[in-house]
Amino acid sequence: MSINNRHLIIGVTFLFCISFLVGYSIGYANYLGKYSTKKVNMKLKYSFLDIAINNLKVIIIIIIGAILFGVPTIVAIVNNSMSLGILIGEYSLIYDPLKISILILPHGIFEIPAIIIAGAAGFKIPYEIVRYLAGKKEQILTKEDIKEYLTMALISIILIVIAAWIEANVTLKIAKAMLNSTKGV
Repeated sequence: MSINNRHLIIGVTFLFCISFLVGYSIGYANYLGKYSTKKVNMKLKYSFLDIAINNLKVIIIIIIGAILFGVPTIVAIVNNSMSLGILIGEYSLIYDPLKISILILPHGIFEIPAIIIAGAAGFKIPYEIVRYLAGKKEQILTKEDIKEYLTMALISIILIVIAAWIEANVTLKIAKAMLNSTKGV
């Protein structure tokens, strides 16, 4: 991975984390005003295909955001990380942090890196154009730039499909088992 791609991944990770923290704060504060200790009714009948299609739509938007100078990439990353933060912020007041972790980590260890790598891909082309306009490179896009963009895109798609499979076949089974236990989720 080139040094420029590392900068992109670090930048996207920072954007993801800041957006997540803002979402968490909103979710936490929002929940305090709405509920007491009411359990949330979760829909647990998503199939692998449902999850994969939904997640692939997000990844594709993030990746092809490069065409519109990264604007859709930013919007999709902020939206997804803030949504995750809001969800965890709200649930953190009624559920044990271990249970929340158990419901996110199995698929999240693939899904979050997929989003971050897709974000780096979505910023790759605009970043290289800016470098060219600033006189830091002689050619707008090299074969190597395009290869790196496509590699990051492919890796993020593979990771998101793996995450969808784990979410449908592992995470949802864990959630159902937790709901069926005497204590609930």
